[in-house]
Amino acid sequence: MSPENVVVQQPQGQAEQLVLLFHGVGDNPVSMGEIGRYFIASFPHALIVSIGSPFACDLGQGRQWFSVQGVTEHNRHQRIAESMPLFVKTVRDWQQRSGVKPADTVLIGFSQGSIMSLESTKVEQNLAGRIVSFSGRFASLPETAIGAETKIHFIHGQSDPVIAANNAVIAAERLQELGNACTLDLAPKVAHGISPQMIDAAISRLKAD
Repeated sequence: MSPENVVVQQPQGQAEQLVLLFHGVGDNPVSMGEIGRYFIASFPHALIVSIGSPFACDLGQGRQWFSVQGVTEHNRHQRIAESMPLFVKTVRDWQQRSGVKPADTVLIGFSQGSIMSLESTKVEQNLAGRIVSFSGRFASLPETAIGAETKIHFIHGQSDPVIAANNAVIAAERLQELGNACTLDLAPKVAHGISPQMIDAAISRLKAD
């Protein structure tokens, strides 16, 4: 069964920006779409779409880009690689459908959605102008610079027990070493989730770009 997508905002006329949201494993585009609603007021001319992951989650509910059952630091890469062509195609299809250029595209991910968004920078340079990584990580730190036109905003809860906040810290440090633009915001006492403080940080970062 093909995944469903939720159009959060369809602007009148030509969209000036494309904002694609990617949910976490076992979740769905409806709940991530609720996060997307917070971006409407600040980006009234953006097409905002919450993307449903392509595969049924093998944990019992929701959807996923790749299975996390038995996932390790070693096999995570292969699982991501198998799904990455479809992820890139999804972004490209929405860019073509909306008529929005990659430079005006924003990818907003949570957890697994962030992982896919971040890892896409290694295989498709300048797929999007901005990436917001909520509670995410690279599968492995980039060894070479990512696309010069892509800026990454890491936003992470400091008390995250699922993906430790240090993953965002060291990723931001690596990107800066490679000469790529990025920002880092840590939310005190926030676990694995997206708090109002984190949403505010994302909106502020994107508006300042």
